[in-house]
Amino acid sequence: MTIPLRQTLRIGSYLAGKKIRRVEKFPLLVELEPLFACNLACAGCGKIQKPADELRQRMPVEQALTAIEECGAPMVSIAGGEPLMHPQVDEIVNGLVARKKFVFLCTNAMLVRKWWDKFDFKPSPYFAFTVHVDGLRERHDASVCQEGVFDEVVEAIRWLKDKGFRVTTNSTFFTSDSPQSVIDVLDYLNDDLKVDEMMISPAYAYEKAPDQEHFPGVTETHELFSKAFANGNRKRWRLNHSPLFLDFLEGKVDFGCTAWGIPSYSLYGWQRPCYLMADGYVSTYKELIETTDWDSYGRGRDPRCANCMAHCGYEPTAVLATMGSLKESVRAMRR
Repeated sequence: MTIPLRQTLRIGSYLAGKKIRRVEKFPLLVELEPLFACNLACAGCGKIQKPADELRQRMPVEQALTAIEECGAPMVSIAGGEPLMHPQVDEIVNGLVARKKFVFLCTNAMLVRKWWDKFDFKPSPYFAFTVHVDGLRERHDASVCQEGVFDEVVEAIRWLKDKGFRVTTNSTFFTSDSPQSVIDVLDYLNDDLKVDEMMISPAYAYEKAPDQEHFPGVTETHELFSKAFANGNRKRWRLNHSPLFLDFLEGKVDFGCTAWGIPSYSLYGWQRPCYLMADGYVSTYKELIETTDWDSYGRGRDPRCANCMAHCGYEPTAVLATMGSLKESVRAMRR
């Protein structure tokens, strides 16, 4: 299974409409952060390094829905923090699904079974749980700085699939990973757990992350993924990425950053320029697009972006390049 046909057709139609109307900047997906609090303190994440009063805040449901309606994005990734710590996250999900948005609820899975009765989630072709899995047992538990997390993740994935939900995964890789460790976890997710789709990304160097020693550079990222993708692996894994983005990770092509394609909306408002960097906030999507100096970001432009190859900046570029090429469009459909 690759990207569902319904989603492929919707996104294709959305992109074609923007091209016909000559809209230059538009959102493919919004990173929605309805809270910053989390029940884990992962070594590579700086998102929870905020004052206690801010960690206690929760975004009102209507605020979240209004932001997504304002920008018109067809897809929404609900992140944080840990979204299941938001007592009304099911209302946000159900409200977006009712609007026929494709919704991915990102979770570390530790609260899925424990707090299930608090929520009203229903299987839908528009909804998927996206579970954070950074490696097999030892590697993943080291990443999240807590033993036993991997085992609960596995049980939660199986439990959700038994209930009829689509389950995708998101895996972040560091310099402590090897091509074989990448292969091992993706084989396990693909063949043993049979998750619907998998996303992968090299780690981004969060300024306030506890571990500052294991963020990969561009050369390290190219070497890691080119070796992991050898022998036809990337063709058999159900990866939720365009072929051109995977080429980008391997170093076969290079792209500029189009952070405007995956904007971030949090308790502070629309975040400049992306989910990973915070150069100020604005209250409306229109202001974000029109007043942000987008050309000043990306590798070779901003020192903070020097080693970034994250999908929030470069996947939109790959998608647009795919849409602009008949050859790449056919390749994407055949993957």
